[in-house]
Amino acid sequence: MNEPRIMQFQVAQLLKDPVGATRDYLVDEVINILEGSPPGRVWGRVDFLRTSRGVLARGRLNTRVELACSRCLESFQCELEYGFEEEYFPVLDIYHDEYIGKPEDNDSFIIDENHILDITEAARQYAILAIPMKPLCRPGCEGIKL
Repeated sequence: MNEPRIMQFQVAQLLKDPVGATRDYLVDEVINILEGSPPGRVWGRVDFLRTSRGVLARGRLNTRVELACSRCLESFQCELEYGFEEEYFPVLDIYHDEYIGKPEDNDSFIIDENHILDITEAARQYAILAIPMKPLCRPGCEGIKL
């Protein structure tokens, strides 16, 4: 396993490898997860799988976000553990240095013209999805004390 602990990866060599080739990385980075909140640390593992169209990124990540308890309204640090799986598509042909363009689906993740695959936005979006609908500061929180 390679040791960089970042959210951006140079995948030029992986794009030249045959379909099915893989790479594994550790991730440890500070990113903005919730708008208006301080940046939070995201850590975990990510692996890349070469597909016929690009690179499939799969990860298991952890982070903490500051939330308000849905019962007592006190702020607390909520630990999140979540997975993600997204396919990234290159905008530049690796063999001919020709611009392919972005996929027709504007919501697709891309590998930029420098062959950099950036998982920051996927990590942020999946962290938001992992936030509980009714977060509790602790099990059995009794709510606002009158």
